[in-house]
Amino acid sequence: MPREILETKRKALKINLDEAIYGTFAEIGAGQEVARNFFTAGAASGTIAKTMSAYDMVFSNSIYGVEESGRYVTKSRLDKMLYHEFELLTERLFGPKYEGKTFFAFADTVTTLNFNKTNDPHGWLGIRFQITPGGEPNDIIFHVRLLDSDSNLQQNVLGILGVNLVYAAYFYHHDVKAMIESLVDNLSVGSVEIDLVSLNGPIFKNANDRLVNLYLIAKGFSGAAIFDADGIARQSKDILYKKDVMILRTKFGQKSTPNFDLFNRAVEQFKRSQQVSDENIIVLIEVLMTNLLDDHTEPINEDLQIFAKRAEELCATGNHVIVSNFTRNHKLAQYLSRCKPNNVGISTNIANLKNIFNSKNYGENYTDGLLAYISDLFSKNVKLYAYPYLNKKNNQIITTHNMPVSAEAKPLFEFLIQNGYITDIDEYDTKDVKTV
Repeated sequence: MPREILETKRKALKINLDEAIYGTFAEIGAGQEVARNFFTAGAASGTIAKTMSAYDMVFSNSIYGVEESGRYVTKSRLDKMLYHEFELLTERLFGPKYEGKTFFAFADTVTTLNFNKTNDPHGWLGIRFQITPGGEPNDIIFHVRLLDSDSNLQQNVLGILGVNLVYAAYFYHHDVKAMIESLVDNLSVGSVEIDLVSLNGPIFKNANDRLVNLYLIAKGFSGAAIFDADGIARQSKDILYKKDVMILRTKFGQKSTPNFDLFNRAVEQFKRSQQVSDENIIVLIEVLMTNLLDDHTEPINEDLQIFAKRAEELCATGNHVIVSNFTRNHKLAQYLSRCKPNNVGISTNIANLKNIFNSKNYGENYTDGLLAYISDLFSKNVKLYAYPYLNKKNNQIITTHNMPVSAEAKPLFEFLIQNGYITDIDEYDTKDVKTV
């Protein structure tokens, strides 16, 4: 049966009328948009024990503690808010009046669009909640990017997201897929991106965080997910900010195994050419999810499980893993630029590079398409490290020196080569070169 989608006010009212659901709203940034939805729905006294918004940093630090990073729109801040507020509920609210209550603490820390529109609006939202009175708490935490070009619209989106989260916690916790899908109920396409979800607690003991975050990509809520060497989903900026990033691109289910021998040479070359220290480099193995998504209009759980297993295997190599739907290099570069890394190196096969400079792949607007592609790709300290392949037709090793390039693109290609935007991997062993 299709899931019934209630409008935001009806969701808030249904929660308010449930005598068991009772808790706190703590919001930093963008006003008290979530609590406002519950107040305006009516009967809020049955749900809201307290609302608060500690905007001043001194007040916030005295309540939740100091953030060593100096950043306050972080998961660390959200974790502290959830812990503090939920502890106060269980500490202060006891006795016959509260015996049938399932407590919750909702929190968010958000930055919306500033007056000059120079920032990257985003935030963390979370809820810690009981499903039985006095039971062990469970957590749902997620990170969002607010995409509207108006701060008032972003505040409205935040309020809807918060209502959706509280409703999902209590009415969809038994079905993780429905729970995730419901987070964007009543939101227009393109208003928000959800790029990380974390689930904890006894009711989520069988939930797989890798599967959950892959599902975000499969449903189009996000373009990518990053997992650290322990296989834990991480927010991209927390991992990549001010880091030097080197990436190996691979496809899910590709016939050949990734060429790690040449990639390791590319990493060393990247470190030498960009003067990168071992302490600051982040090595990412990317797995493209697009061929899985192309095969099915609706993602199949078994396929996602196989994909999650593949991500886990790659994490076991000691590297970070990024799973994405970025079919083209410039989409990957745009995604990474939001994280403000120092330098980015993308290791790619010459066979893929050849397609970029092939006029047949762009249709009638070849020059416009190519210029837009190159601008997006190389505008943010990105360099391509191209590894060769063996042409099985003539048994010739193909590099940038003998790669076929359309006549229209030849001057641009030579410019990129001469200025170091594209470079061959040097000092490779011919035995490592794969046949294409």
